[in-house]
Amino acid sequence: MGKYNGNYKMKIFERCDFGGQNMELSDDCPDLNELFHTRDISSVNVMEGYWILHEHPHYRGRQFFLRPGEYRRHSDWGSNSPTIGSLRRITELN
Repeated sequence: MGKYNGNYKMKIFERCDFGGQNMELSDDCPDLNELFHTRDISSVNVMEGYWILHEHPHYRGRQFFLRPGEYRRHSDWGSNSPTIGSLRRITELN
């Protein structure tokens, strides 16, 4: 597919069904705890772009691919835990 030249925007939520503390992001975040003050992300709304959530800080651990859409609970992106340590934008699509 090549390079993705679109915008990136997602909103992360502390609780399922888009509840609790939330934050909108448009860039990579190597340590979510420093920015969001929690590593528990239970729901996500990806408005634009493609993203990878990582289980641990600095892009380590299990990875979860998210495309635009609503993820009401962590199981919607294939995780058995709400713990997310970092996230990044996908700029190259294969």
